[in-house]
Amino acid sequence: MTTEAAVPAVTVPPRLRIVRHPLKYRFLEVKRVLRVTPGTVRVTFGGEALEGFCEQQPTDHVKLCFAEEGAAAPVEPVVVDDTWVDAPEGMSEPLTRDYTIRHYRRAEQELDIDMVLHGTGVGSSWAAAAEPGMKLGVFGPRGSEVIDFVHDWYLLAAEETALPALARWIEMLPAGVKVLAFAEVPGPEDEQVFETATDLTMTWLHRGTAPAGTTDLLERAIRAAVLPEGMGYCWVAGEANTLKPIRRHLRNDRGLLKQQVDVDGYWKRGTANHDHHEDDEHEHA
Repeated sequence: MTTEAAVPAVTVPPRLRIVRHPLKYRFLEVKRVLRVTPGTVRVTFGGEALEGFCEQQPTDHVKLCFAEEGAAAPVEPVVVDDTWVDAPEGMSEPLTRDYTIRHYRRAEQELDIDMVLHGTGVGSSWAAAAEPGMKLGVFGPRGSEVIDFVHDWYLLAAEETALPALARWIEMLPAGVKVLAFAEVPGPEDEQVFETATDLTMTWLHRGTAPAGTTDLLERAIRAAVLPEGMGYCWVAGEANTLKPIRRHLRNDRGLLKQQVDVDGYWKRGTANHDHHEDDEHEHA
């Protein structure tokens, strides 16, 4: 009589690895605009230019390229040998902002981007006025940050700018895996419903009239969370300054290894176009 060999338990947390995609600029047309919540607009782009578009992980993102005031089209990024380089002397640099991919439907050649309406920034202003027929430049993704979904549990936390990525985590994780998710939004009207096969405990945190990026709601929720047994993975994203104590708590107080924690500053108060790659807000292996 023969028996099947038992599958060994994963005891060493896997390391994140980068998978590069061909770097391409696409000038896409808006097909649909949907107000998902009072503060979030879902813009659906479409067209044959999406042929070959690559995405595979929850945090995959693109750079949206906006036209300067009075210009008919955005400045196209300069790509040499699959690398984005500075514009030649005398030419303007592209006006870009990072946005997480919400959905990509290859067969329909459609790309959904959820855009938060906050203030008068270039992205927010464009989203508030978006309508079918408008066009926008989409650059990337440059690559995917791949982590094997082999953990026993996941702790996910975000405020509304990172909510599309949190939603993708919830939708892409394996069936039955334990997920503790926390999302900070202004109020109940800003909550969303996500389809998932996971064992999800979803907690919405309402900050009311407090400005985004000024509360400690996510930190307090994470400190109070009872983490399941086994090997876990924590992903947290939002305003960079509010995340620093969360990172310290997960690493120092909870004793999680570096490869178990990804804390990513999506934006920083007072900075127009925060680059999360320039500092340690994006900490993982």
